[in-house]
Amino acid sequence: GSQAGPPSAGPPPAGPPPAGPVYHERQRRELCAVHALNNVLQQRLFTQEAADDICKRLAPDSRLNPHRSLLGTGNYDVNVIMAALQGLGLAAVWWDRRRSFLQDLLAQGPCEVLLVVTREVEESGSWLQAD
Repeated sequence: GSQAGPPSAGPPPAGPPPAGPVYHERQRRELCAVHALNNVLQQRLFTQEAADDICKRLAPDSRLNPHRSLLGTGNYDVNVIMAALQGLGLAAVWWDRRRSFLQDLLAQGPCEVLLVVTREVEESGSWLQAD
């Protein structure tokens, strides 16, 4: 069945993912944000209905919701991704395209990189520290 929102069980366990096949959802329609979240989290935690509920919470008084396509078929903005991750005790931080080995790749076209980290890592800024 479909879920109405992110689970409240807390963040996924730390450490390497379990051995076995990689969980992957192919994109269908305008649901790339839903599929990206599920692929990063390696399980089907989010649905279109859950993303729509987040949109309603982000803009409860809006007749035309600014966080998804006008037709309500997906195309969710980054605020939906961030709110979904926050519901699991995670966060998304923007990768500074001026740093490191991804600079040349990011310069090839319109794209962004988001790092998914725990809230503690986001708040401490430890993801910025080099090894």
